[in-house]
Amino acid sequence: MNAVPMNCMQRTLTALGQREPDRVPLFLLTAMQGARELGVSIQDYFSRADWVAEGQMRLHRKYGGDCLYAFYYASIETEAFGGDTVFIPDGPPNCGAPIIRRFEDIDALQVPELGQSPGLLRVLQTIDLLKAQAADTVPIVGVAISPFSLPVMQLGFDSYLELMHEQPDRFQRLMTINQAFTVQWANAQLKAGATAICYFDPVSSPTIVPRATYLKTGYPAARATLAGIHGPTATHLASGRALPILEDLIATGTAVVGVSALEDLAELKAAAAGRVSLLGNLNGIEMRRWTPAQAEMEVKRAIAGAGVGGGFLLSDNHGEIPWQVPDEILFAIAEAARSWGRYPLTWVRDGADPDAC
Repeated sequence: MNAVPMNCMQRTLTALGQREPDRVPLFLLTAMQGARELGVSIQDYFSRADWVAEGQMRLHRKYGGDCLYAFYYASIETEAFGGDTVFIPDGPPNCGAPIIRRFEDIDALQVPELGQSPGLLRVLQTIDLLKAQAADTVPIVGVAISPFSLPVMQLGFDSYLELMHEQPDRFQRLMTINQAFTVQWANAQLKAGATAICYFDPVSSPTIVPRATYLKTGYPAARATLAGIHGPTATHLASGRALPILEDLIATGTAVVGVSALEDLAELKAAAAGRVSLLGNLNGIEMRRWTPAQAEMEVKRAIAGAGVGGGFLLSDNHGEIPWQVPDEILFAIAEAARSWGRYPLTWVRDGADPDAC
């Protein structure tokens, strides 16, 4: 029995150590919702580092989650390469036109300087502000897109697949450039105060490429990149399936794997066998239509599947909760995590039906 309440950092580190903390950590990955808290547009919100820091602190106090999320939007990384971002009023910003329009453009591509990218500098300032407020009591999660997944935004998906299969030399040059950028970007966030880096790598999922392709492409890129990052990493496949490559993901040295809502958490927990922690897997899309009772049931199912023994962080399956998820559902998720995630999870050990609320 863990009778003494832990702070967010203690709770998370205990879980990642494959031990049971006071309760299951809740990583409520709300990136855009800070704009709503401040009453500004999503575009305006991400234009100021202090607003994002304030938004994250308000969300942390509001829902009682166990992390602060320094993620802005994925295309902020392609902005460093000269790309732009398209903002919409009610969803995540998207990347504009590809920065690599012809494969020959890769021959002249260079690793961008972080200090020349206003967007990346804002993220670093946000992390610094969060660190000043949270100190070491709340984990601050930074984000870096994997060298293998970043080209989807740099070229467009169809062109990237063509490059991967038909232009091996240019593919390898792009991996080398992206790897240097990702390592540099991840380490800058750690230096600014991030506790860990979420390494988003959806293209590596068997949902997108076969394992045989991954082993020749995304896998060596991940091994080399994660080895260069001077802090803990969590590999997130952003809704993609993880189980068919779980052994490979563990071999990259990652500490956590973000798993899909389409996968069985109990099966994943058995396969992980205490060697890696799991993050997930509440369905963010379905979450928009849940009732509070459904939210409670889904939280119970997730905890029943992967909570026993630690090594589990409750979260959504994609790494970003949609803008349209109502407040009452986020409150219901947080309350259910506190109610049903309290260790030693006697109700799970006793074999109670998680669907019986």
